Amino acid sequence: MKKHFFYFLSFAFAATALKANAQTGDLKKTDKGSFYKIYTANTGEKAKLNDVITFNFIQKTDKDSVLFSSYTAGRPAQAQIQEWRALGDMMDIFPLLAVKDSALVKIPADSVFKGHEEARPPFFPKGSYLTFIIKMEKIQSLNEAIAERNAGLEKLKQAEAADRDKYIAAHNLKPITTASGLKYIITSPSAKRKPLAGDTVLVNYTGKTLNDKVFDSSIEANAKAAGLEQPGRTYEPISVVLGEGRVIQGWEEGLLLLNEGSKATVIIPSSLGYGDRGQGPAIPGYSTLIFDLELVKVKPGKHVAPKPAAVKGPVKKAGVKKPVAKKKN
Repeated sequence: MKKHFFYFLSFAFAATALKANAQTGDLKKTDKGSFYKIYTANTGEKAKLNDVITFNFIQKTDKDSVLFSSYTAGRPAQAQIQEWRALGDMMDIFPLLAVKDSALVKIPADSVFKGHEEARPPFFPKGSYLTFIIKMEKIQSLNEAIAERNAGLEKLKQAEAADRDKYIAAHNLKPITTASGLKYIITSPSAKRKPLAGDTVLVNYTGKTLNDKVFDSSIEANAKAAGLEQPGRTYEPISVVLGEGRVIQGWEEGLLLLNEGSKATVIIPSSLGYGDRGQGPAIPGYSTLIFDLELVKVKPGKHVAPKPAAVKGPVKKAGVKKPVAKKKN
């Protein structure tokens, strides 16, 4: 019995080795453990330490299931070349590439998930690989990248107000503008109470940019209509405690303007949103955001009245001098 068992183990190990060899046999291997093949090799300068690279990539499983594509996302990725730290960070691969080079990279999943098997998804079984197809689009020095970013942000900053005005005109909106620059239109009024700072509100929302592209929604029908992929998302009103600063300033201000049960469209300038930094690929810096909001419910919280300023010493009336005691002779 033992003999047959060892034969079985030997066969299993051989089969695994053959499968691995079939996947990586024609690939080179870095000293860090990544397998790669450069499809196109250009003669330009390669990426070096501290350079900033711009690249497109597709991440797939062994069975060619696409997990992520920067092409589909509509925006390439950026990274700064640093010292290699861990398998899969690509810092052993990027310095091998010049601009317009493309490469196939395979990372052993067993090494990536070693020590934290609980995080291994079922589509990366033992012996499998994470596969990347990379195309290097740009290599810049750090100073060049910073200068380009700043120039791009300045261009967005200058264009934001004009683009916002065009959006309002194109959609025939007649918003009310607050002192902060927030604009809003009540689309479904209500006579119920307004929230106060400290209250908890339940809010349904759909957020979009000035090109009418939806980037998030708590409403399933709206998310599906926009083609959003939000696996595991529970579609229901979100809970916000007003005054805690956990949402952008435009939300804090806008929700305080609404009554329970009302709906509104709020136009939030970047100064009340995500500023010059933006929020991920969907929201660049200096982005005005459009939110369709529904204030579903207001749950009263604890409202602490501001304390009166403490008065120190006697209060003097204007123009009245305190008498000075005369000295006795």
